[in-house]
Amino acid sequence: MTSIFFQALAEPDFHDFRNEVKEVFSIAIAEHFGLSRDGNFFEDDDIDGMLRDPKSAVYAIYVDGRRAGGVALHIDPESRRNRMDLFYFYPGFHNQGLGGRVWKMIEEMYPETVVWELFTPYFEKRNIHFYVNKCGFRIVEFFCRHHADPAVKQQPEPFHNEYFRFEKQMKV
Repeated sequence: MTSIFFQALAEPDFHDFRNEVKEVFSIAIAEHFGLSRDGNFFEDDDIDGMLRDPKSAVYAIYVDGRRAGGVALHIDPESRRNRMDLFYFYPGFHNQGLGGRVWKMIEEMYPETVVWELFTPYFEKRNIHFYVNKCGFRIVEFFCRHHADPAVKQQPEPFHNEYFRFEKQMKV
């Protein structure tokens, strides 16, 4: 059986993590919109804000000893409402059932969580299928020009402004 483990990352590792996030997410943008893979889906400051947040938990994901991706979580022990900010696998690790196993491991790492939250772009059908049908999340909100996210500065490209918010209620 394939072995999976997490390695906690700290400030010195964030530069590489940020670049990996930008590269992997830019693949989807290029596929869906025919744009160049310039890694500009996320701004550096946005990613750095997620990684450097005092409540962040950032991990590299290893599969059979090889780095396969990463995850950045926002863990709030007071409210017990936690959020997955970033989650990615390198393309060579897609479609192997790893995402579901990793998600289960994350749930087990944070058993006191009452609600998990995450966001994903409207065009990422693979992600939507994964979170709803495989992981048990519900879509609870759709942000678009008619219902803008007040916490996010609107961008000219629709892929920056149109996305779903998911929640998963946990049994604690």
